[in-house]
Amino acid sequence: MPLLVLQGPQAAVLACVLGGAGLLIPRFGWHRRWLPVVCAGLREAAVIFGLFALWQFVGARALTRVDGAFQRAHSILSLENTLHFPSELSVQHAVLGHPEIVKAMNTFYLYVHINSIVIFLVWIFIRHRDRYPWARNTLAITTGLCLLVQMLPVAPPRMLTQLGFVDTANLYGQSIYGPFGSGLADQLSAMPSVHVAWAVLIAFFVIRVSPSPWRWLVLLDPVLTVLVVVATANHYWLDGVVAVGILAAVLPLTASFDRWRRPRPPAEEPAYSTTLGTARV
Repeated sequence: MPLLVLQGPQAAVLACVLGGAGLLIPRFGWHRRWLPVVCAGLREAAVIFGLFALWQFVGARALTRVDGAFQRAHSILSLENTLHFPSELSVQHAVLGHPEIVKAMNTFYLYVHINSIVIFLVWIFIRHRDRYPWARNTLAITTGLCLLVQMLPVAPPRMLTQLGFVDTANLYGQSIYGPFGSGLADQLSAMPSVHVAWAVLIAFFVIRVSPSPWRWLVLLDPVLTVLVVVATANHYWLDGVVAVGILAAVLPLTASFDRWRRPRPPAEEPAYSTTLGTARV
């Protein structure tokens, strides 16, 4: 089940419960070797659910803001045409004749986005704890900046039916949005694509911190994500470009903070010979 079924108020309550548990449990004086790890995990989960609640809150504020949304959509398509981007419409029409592929893409769009970031955060927290703060900070700041841009409403391609776009999720009864102005997610937040931002973020950190020779397979995630969001008419190419640009701007800042935060190893003192009184090389 996708995390999107969790509404903002529910996520906020869950964040408070988890955060409170993570802070209060150690005060009971229980001494278990695994307890610090569990409490740290509860606190981090509280942060993630808190960010999710904020995301839902901001999206809800923009649900009914439509001024200029369709004009900006046409401007994006015009700019893409000027830059000689491939047509989103041609990509969608290439898959529309294959219902099973379209349904699989709708399922990917619905389930993979949220669940993959949850799995990634759990993985990096357990396996690479020292790099977790860097990943979490990058995720939080990137998502926050994307939300700020999304406050300027932009209609997604699936709403431009007069141009030939098809809402593939609605076509097969897989849509999470519902009637316009309601639903689980903001429908006018096409620019930028948080789906693409998160997929590229996951790929970057997995390749950066994992020693596995199979880590390069994670690149399939952003490639498939870009293909899916375009073929299902949920995003324009430029939505992904802007999202990756935001992530690229955030990464150096969070990397610098991470280097500053992590303790430096103590400098080694030169070894001296007890007989000659000179430093050994």
